[in-house]
Amino acid sequence: MEALRDYIYHLERRIRELEAERAELRRELRRYRLEVDKLLSPPLIEAIVLSVLPDGRVVVKSSTGPNLVVTVSANVDPSKLTPGAYVALNQRGSMIVEVLPEREDPYVKAMEVIERPHVTFDDIGGLDEQKRELYEAVILPLTKPSLFREVGIEPPKGVLLYGPPGCGKTLLAKAVAAMSNATFIRVVGSEFVHKYVGEGARIVREVFKMARRKAPAIVFIDEIDAIAAKRIDIGTSGEREVQRTLMQLLAELDGFDPLGDVKVIAATNRIDILDPALLRPGRFDRLIYVPPPDEKGRYEIFRIHTRRMKLAPDVDLLQLAKMTEGATGADIKAIVMEAGYNAIRRGSKTVSMSDFIAAIDKVLRKRRRYQYDTQDYVENNMLQHSSEQNVMHI
Repeated sequence: MEALRDYIYHLERRIRELEAERAELRRELRRYRLEVDKLLSPPLIEAIVLSVLPDGRVVVKSSTGPNLVVTVSANVDPSKLTPGAYVALNQRGSMIVEVLPEREDPYVKAMEVIERPHVTFDDIGGLDEQKRELYEAVILPLTKPSLFREVGIEPPKGVLLYGPPGCGKTLLAKAVAAMSNATFIRVVGSEFVHKYVGEGARIVREVFKMARRKAPAIVFIDEIDAIAAKRIDIGTSGEREVQRTLMQLLAELDGFDPLGDVKVIAATNRIDILDPALLRPGRFDRLIYVPPPDEKGRYEIFRIHTRRMKLAPDVDLLQLAKMTEGATGADIKAIVMEAGYNAIRRGSKTVSMSDFIAAIDKVLRKRRRYQYDTQDYVENNMLQHSSEQNVMHI
């Protein structure tokens, strides 16, 4: 009897195990059936809501091309069917079966700076006036908007940084990105240029749409002269497309939709070729010239770039600043790096004054030679072009 009771207990336990296994298999069967149904179901069509009719039907623009008047599924909340919303249509009956979440263009989403640069105004030598103007025009309106409301003035919408290359325009923008808690969107002007008609204007709209949605935000357009050159009456189809992109940018800067807590910073080396419509007040209210550093600025730049270096006692940064008349911030950074290489070549762990003097001679001589070679190249091309014109005239 004891053996029989053990056998019955064993069978009951085995029955419970088999029932649990059968329940698990049924769950897997249901899951696989759902997967098969998904594989066999036709794909949904994406569309954009244009308007809602009084009878409850909706006018949508289908991604396949035509505008359609469609019905709405009972599972869809009618309050979400606003103009501009993305919806999914059933292929068989062209019925709205789902309201899609608002999405961002991945191309535009990649322009948002997630990891902010570790640069502040203290890391920029000289340019005290430029830093003050940039702080007052961009950072202060975003951090303390109540000051402007109390005074009763509108803060600037945009700031244009212009000046020779290598003088710190992009570095100033990096410092603004690091010092502000606003969303920072960085885009190069050439990224707005596309071969398809209307694509550049669409990207401009998407950039400012994302900036308004994530306000407070700062949009930094580097090398804006790529799309903002003066408009001409005659041009190729590519030039006309660039002009359409420029007109969309002008509309975003000073159109019907206010920018609000969105500030625009642009940088260029060629302000002389920019369209006058871009430079008028109301679009870029502040034009900030970023010049080559003076002697005091060059000293501060040397001090910033050499603060982690092991300098010999004979190194005089003030004397180096006097010796580098006309050098830009980028030139000074290259000089410091070249001086470090000179010390490594000597097998020394400290950088001496002679290393800096040799670096200054190498970097500045190379830059002057490049300028002379470029000037000779341009003059020769102009002479050759003039000769060709004379031959054609004859």
